[in-house]
Amino acid sequence: MITVQPEKKEDYTAIYEINRLGFGRESEANLVKSLRKRADFIRELSLVAVKDRKVLGHILFGPIGIQTNKNILPALAPAPMAVHPEFQNRGSGSELLRQGLERCRNLEQKVVVVVGHPAYYPRFAFTSARAKGLESPFPVPDEAFMALELAPGVLSNVQGMVTYPPEFFDV
Repeated sequence: MITVQPEKKEDYTAIYEINRLGFGRESEANLVKSLRKRADFIRELSLVAVKDRKVLGHILFGPIGIQTNKNILPALAPAPMAVHPEFQNRGSGSELLRQGLERCRNLEQKVVVVVGHPAYYPRFAFTSARAKGLESPFPVPDEAFMALELAPGVLSNVQGMVTYPPEFFDV
């Protein structure tokens, strides 16, 4: 049985290692460390999957924005998300994402935008971000650039550029 819970300081080493191993490099692991230092970091949305007191996976929903002609619409990015290679393809990542999205809804967040695997995220109701009027600040294939409205209709008549904190551009 997998438990999903907010990260604790004693999880930091395991989270770093999971991200390093999951991505095969340290960039995403360092991104997590950097995002924790931001004033807009939402501690309740940095989650770990735990089984038998062992951290198997991690997801961080970090604040981003959608710059429109009029204002910035707050949004979140589930980035990074990683599962220890020994435990991949066993449902830990899906459970992290599913419970994470529910926690985002409970915190009255409205939009989640992801650059991710086009066969994975649609299972969780993500659809084309460009079809919803969003643009990415970096080159990304249409099928990998997706959004999920946590508040139905929040992206109706919205056109804008997704903005990421500077820490994302170091990855």
